[in-house]
Amino acid sequence: MANTSGSSAFNLDLTEVVEEAFERVGSESRTGYDLRSATRSLNIMFADWANRGVNMWTMDSNVINLVPGQITYPLPLDTVDLLEHVIRTQANVAATQADLTITRISVSTYATLPNKIQQGRPIQVWIQRLDGQSYSTTLTLAQSISATDTTITLSSVVGIPNTAFIQIDNETIFYSYTSGNTLGNCYRGQNNTTAAAHTAGAKVVYQNLPSINVWPAPDNAQQYQFVYWRLRRTQDAGTGVNVMDVPFRFIPCMIAGLSYYLGLKAPEGLQRLPILKQQYDEAWQLAADEDREKAAIRFVPRQQFIGSTY
Repeated sequence: MANTSGSSAFNLDLTEVVEEAFERVGSESRTGYDLRSATRSLNIMFADWANRGVNMWTMDSNVINLVPGQITYPLPLDTVDLLEHVIRTQANVAATQADLTITRISVSTYATLPNKIQQGRPIQVWIQRLDGQSYSTTLTLAQSISATDTTITLSSVVGIPNTAFIQIDNETIFYSYTSGNTLGNCYRGQNNTTAAAHTAGAKVVYQNLPSINVWPAPDNAQQYQFVYWRLRRTQDAGTGVNVMDVPFRFIPCMIAGLSYYLGLKAPEGLQRLPILKQQYDEAWQLAADEDREKAAIRFVPRQQFIGSTY
């Protein structure tokens, strides 16, 4: 009987990934800057992978509890896109809950909805794929607010949209409209934060959060949940001793890709650049072909007969 290792835990930390990639280029990592440059290239490559298609290992699911009357809900900051989504009815009664279809629509379709605050069971969703950045402003609270206030008066509303997310201290708040310097119809404690009291003069930060807009707005007939499956960003390369947020089957592709990126920057790699590019393309295709759904597909032909009557 063969004396095998009995282990299936092979992986590479960041420094080993960088060393292997430099060796393929025909060079070696000598300085801290080389490691920093390679780490930057690796993060850029991970961003490129998100544009190439569905990376199965970055899929996860989550649930948003819908609130009567609230239209807009934030998504996690690392969300790339949503793959599937349903509305779960009777979410607080497990014995009778049901997952029902909710259709994704475009901004053009959402814009033409005549009454966006109409209430009922949500049947359509518009997904805003925003950058998730927070932007500092010169705005402050004009007066103190409690944890339950639904109107908030600011020193000014210049520089923020008519409807958006803001952050005050550690709380994220969504507001539906502005009237003068007042934010109206505020939904407190968004994005997994907790509603809290804030004192006058507190700084206001504008948050460009990825989010969903559901239509109709949830009514209070029952508890609804928005259940979704999403693609998240691949985690950053890190600082040296950690392993990559990449499954073992993508390790050859990752090494080949980083080698190509380094070859674009290193003089030693210019002569090898065509073969590095070819190896990367082949490794990506092999990995992408394997990284897919493998559920059975059944095709049922539809038969149609056309005849004439004489």
